[in-house]
Amino acid sequence: MKAKEIVIKGKVHDVGYRFLLLSEAERWLIEKFDARNVLVKGEQHLIVLVEGVEEKISRFVVFAESSYPPEASVESVGVKDYKDEVRSIDAFRQSFMVFQLTKMAQAGVGMLGKQDAMLEKQDKTIEILESVKGDTSRMLEKQDETIKNISFKKKSLPKKIVLYL
Repeated sequence: MKAKEIVIKGKVHDVGYRFLLLSEAERWLIEKFDARNVLVKGEQHLIVLVEGVEEKISRFVVFAESSYPPEASVESVGVKDYKDEVRSIDAFRQSFMVFQLTKMAQAGVGMLGKQDAMLEKQDKTIEILESVKGDTSRMLEKQDETIKNISFKKKSLPKKIVLYL
């Protein structure tokens, strides 16, 4: 069994990196896996721990060094031997999914707040439209009255006008 620590630096948070690496580790049937987003002096790092059969770990390392999500911007990838214990891939997957669901729930709560604000704006817009509707009705009444006046005056005009030059 061989264990490695892979440190990936750059824009590596919130781009699907851990999911990509988890999927690849599952593809190679790697038994132990962990991946954490951390900030080191304000810089994004992704620390990945893998442990398993040496050949599988070597293939995984090659993948991690050369493949990354489209939204990521990798500055460097460092690999070194790792001596401590690595948790099982199943334990990582479970906690990772719970973490992702928590993020989704928080986003949903934020969306509900925005929805409430939008509904308030919609109610104000409806009030404005209702007041404009009354103004429009009065304008149409005046327009009808003006048309009647013009029609009445038109009837009183001579049918034929002769111009003398």
